[in-house]
Amino acid sequence: MKSEKSTVLRMDNMGIVVESLDEVVSFFIELGLTLEGRAMIEGEWAGRVTGLGDQQVEIAMMITPDGHSRLELSRFITPVVVADHRRAPVNALGYLRAMFTVSDLDETLGRLQTHGTELVGEVVQYENSYRLCYVRGPEGLLIGLAEELQ
Repeated sequence: MKSEKSTVLRMDNMGIVVESLDEVVSFFIELGLTLEGRAMIEGEWAGRVTGLGDQQVEIAMMITPDGHSRLELSRFITPVVVADHRRAPVNALGYLRAMFTVSDLDETLGRLQTHGTELVGEVVQYENSYRLCYVRGPEGLLIGLAEELQ
């Protein structure tokens, strides 16, 4: 008897480690996500998942307006953060970015400027499908923004 191959059912969330939950949560609320909740995750059990041993991490779970995607923001208290990849160039191995579709790219960029957001390159149009760009949000986080053209 042949066993069936396990398949991915969904993507539950993407995680980003940050220094200031308050600042980054505020940015993502301005972008249009909702704070679903905040919690302290601590103890040896959590370290068995991450391989970091006894840990203490404050998390904030953000959810997109459609309810299908979540972004988990984590602030490590212990153990201390050991590396910082936030300002690495976009072609660095293992570099992370999140891409969001917005209804009005120009309006969104204007609002996000109040959070210190910087345009990485320029706003470009891809065929007749999208206008898109990369921005650096708080703490240098790389965020992609796209507006569907109709």
